[in-house]
Amino acid sequence: MTSRRRRLDSELVRRGMAASRGEAVRLIEERRVTVGGAPAHKPARLVQAGDAVQVSGDPPRYVSRGGQKLEAALAGFGIDPSGCRAIDIGASTGGFTDCLLQHGAAAVAAVDVGRNQLHERLRADPRVVSLERTDVRGLEAAAAGGPAELVVADVSFISSRLIAVDLCRLATADMVVLVKPQFEAGKAEADRGRGVIRDPAVWRRALVEVCRAVVDAGAAIMGVMVSPVTGAEGNVEFLLHARVGAGAGGQTDFGEVVDAAVAQAIEVQAIEVRRD
Repeated sequence: MTSRRRRLDSELVRRGMAASRGEAVRLIEERRVTVGGAPAHKPARLVQAGDAVQVSGDPPRYVSRGGQKLEAALAGFGIDPSGCRAIDIGASTGGFTDCLLQHGAAAVAAVDVGRNQLHERLRADPRVVSLERTDVRGLEAAAAGGPAELVVADVSFISSRLIAVDLCRLATADMVVLVKPQFEAGKAEADRGRGVIRDPAVWRRALVEVCRAVVDAGAAIMGVMVSPVTGAEGNVEFLLHARVGAGAGGQTDFGEVVDAAVAQAIEVQAIEVRRD
């Protein structure tokens, strides 16, 4: 009898090597999974129960790769969330929320339009308030415990430009926004690359448009950097730091910081190509 074959991501969960399929996909994307001693690159790859499947390296620190992205932003922008109340927009599994808690945040309101996505460990944490089926554009600050010292955002299938006003009204100081060019670009541009944006001109335009929306909403741009962790399908993503309130400082003329981030992304992409 031929043994049943399963998707690799499902098999990792079945064997207890990953807590969820999302985590399994992350491990595969990070090239930490081998099948029969050879690297496995596709979560949908079919494997049998008897196949030798291994995961290398230490267990992931955060419940999703988003935690690594925000960790880089906190370090790169010099933001210390210790003792802060924070609001996480587009929380999903909770990578950003997890990162904030592990860096000392006192409380986090995890906001998402979906439901049953937040990792069970975070759902059970008394410092976390889960606001499911909630669109930030209709969110009253009081429901999240009031405006917060730190607002972070990682949204998909919507432009960050469209929520800039809401991020600014919910923040009393710092904001960190993950800018995803694949969701800022036009449909034709995204379709051309099958959802992967490789054109630096599109990256730049996406950043400029999001920065402009944030500035128009009343914040100052403090910094922009390329995310050290790529998005789905290897998409280049960027991290934007903005600040609201009196004495925010920062820049309303953001061309130079955007150009520097795009140049950084081009360099990183070139290094990855040489590695491949």
